[in-house]
Amino acid sequence: MDDAEFTRLYGQWERRDPRDVRAFFDGYPGVWWVAGGWALQAFTGVERHHEDIDPGILRDDLPLLREHVRGRMDLWAPFSGALRPVMSDDPDALPEGSQQLWCRRSAADPWEYDILLGPGTPDQWQYKRDPRIRMPMHEALWERDGVRYLQPEIQLLYKARGLRDKDQADFDATLDFLDERRRRWLSDALERTLPEHPWIRRLA
Repeated sequence: MDDAEFTRLYGQWERRDPRDVRAFFDGYPGVWWVAGGWALQAFTGVERHHEDIDPGILRDDLPLLREHVRGRMDLWAPFSGALRPVMSDDPDALPEGSQQLWCRRSAADPWEYDILLGPGTPDQWQYKRDPRIRMPMHEALWERDGVRYLQPEIQLLYKARGLRDKDQADFDATLDFLDERRRRWLSDALERTLPEHPWIRRLA
């Protein structure tokens, strides 16, 4: 469906940026980060249009997030085109296939954040599509102005599967900023998960 139909069915979204995410997570005791195009823009300095912002947390930290937003925001789990309010601290109680959470202040307010739920632990980042691909969490994230971002090579790995026009544009804009170590890591991860991917040749 197009953006207009999506908004008609599910409601408006508030425009947010990394500074808003930093304020939202102020005092949150778990690991959090900003992913997506904002993470790549922060790394490269190459600006582009953003339709949304993608903060992320560890899936097992759902109890921490529920306590953090208690009395301020409601959490909803999207799945298979439906939405269900999150009423339990148990991540296993989320609907099957739910890999993110939407949050808003009330049903009368716009949605504010689409929070990605990742596997792994506070000490170790793990790729959700292949648990063999891991990295110490302190290496998987970097920080600027109090905002934690996913490393660019990891973000490009996530974008590689979809290979939408904006994913290709993000790769093109980021490639020259990747040093040999980052290129090698991304190339190895693609060889393992998407061995015929066209980015592998360009990373060589």
